[in-house]
Amino acid sequence: MARYTGPRQKIARRYREPIFGPAKALVRKNYPPGQHGRFKRAKMSEYGVQLMEKQKAKFIYGVLERQFRRFFAIASRMKGNTGENLMQLLERRLDNVVYRMGFARTRFMARQMVSHGHILVNGQRVTIPSYLVAPGDKISLHPKTRAVEPLRKVWEDSRSNYPWLEINKPEFTGTFLYVPSRPEIPEKIEERLIVELYSK
Repeated sequence: MARYTGPRQKIARRYREPIFGPAKALVRKNYPPGQHGRFKRAKMSEYGVQLMEKQKAKFIYGVLERQFRRFFAIASRMKGNTGENLMQLLERRLDNVVYRMGFARTRFMARQMVSHGHILVNGQRVTIPSYLVAPGDKISLHPKTRAVEPLRKVWEDSRSNYPWLEINKPEFTGTFLYVPSRPEIPEKIEERLIVELYSK
């Protein structure tokens, strides 16, 4: 299972956003990493800006290049705006839905929980993080996992507040009500730049 395992704080500093959650490094060193990070750099080209936006989206959702291209190809074949379709597909990933519902503190943690069989979809164990959740699907924590104190505490302390998700705390379940529209998705991603990059 391929995933990014490099330094996360450097990535957050590169894009100047807390991509992997709250980052103390952004407070201490609010400039890009590297020897010349403090100093003003040359103006980035149009291609560079588009590439940075695509890379940022990949890091936020924990997707590598090959899979990201596959999502874009699917989005481009769908009706409507390609950029919005892409964001909706990324939001429907099971690991992202598990994170949004509050079963995990980070998407990395959500991915691991799915891979290790801690998550059920409509009562069936699903171990594929990229599984696309459909409206009406019920996501729940495996009965044996509910007894694991650290994971139980994460769920109890979480505060999920997304209109497309319905949470049932006592039963350790959540329902994916509908596919969110682009304005509802909180991620600061300029998907238009990604579409322009892949359209060249």
